[in-house]
Amino acid sequence: MDVALIPHPLHPPRAIMRVEVEVERASAGRLELRYRLFGEMDDLLLAPPAPPLRTDNLWRTTCFEAFFARPGAPAYREFNFSPSSEWAAYDFRSYRDPERADAPLAEPPVVTLMPRRAERLVLNAGVATDLGRASWRLGLSAILEETDGTKSYWALAHPDPARPDFHHPDCFAFQLPALGEA
Repeated sequence: MDVALIPHPLHPPRAIMRVEVEVERASAGRLELRYRLFGEMDDLLLAPPAPPLRTDNLWRTTCFEAFFARPGAPAYREFNFSPSSEWAAYDFRSYRDPERADAPLAEPPVVTLMPRRAERLVLNAGVATDLGRASWRLGLSAILEETDGTKSYWALAHPDPARPDFHHPDCFAFQLPALGEA
């Protein structure tokens, strides 16, 4: 399933024209996310390659995010994926109420940056999850920093026109069907 992200109206991009995310539920315990960017990739600031370790503050520069919540539940998990291959995972009891800054994971995410082309960039993130067979709400987002300092904030929805807020429940706008449902 492919979904399009939209930039926040107060933080438009200069060089990036379009962001899409392909969501694939590989199994009851694995989700594959493929973030695809289109535009002038030479103007996109990317962190240099690094060991694939849990790292905080990835959102301060180009970073891709995914939020998982059960329908009707206030708790959620946030993943951050850096083009460097670093990652982070956080658990929240409810809106911006942190439970754990080091969410326990069965295995770390696998983040792979495909070779950059002049007009396209692809980042793959494979996440081992405890989704089971149930339906989930997902928030998908990206923070994109350009070489001139421009930052754009992309998400499925922007419920607050005054500022980007990926944690807002209305940003969890993608319904991941239960395993086996179309």
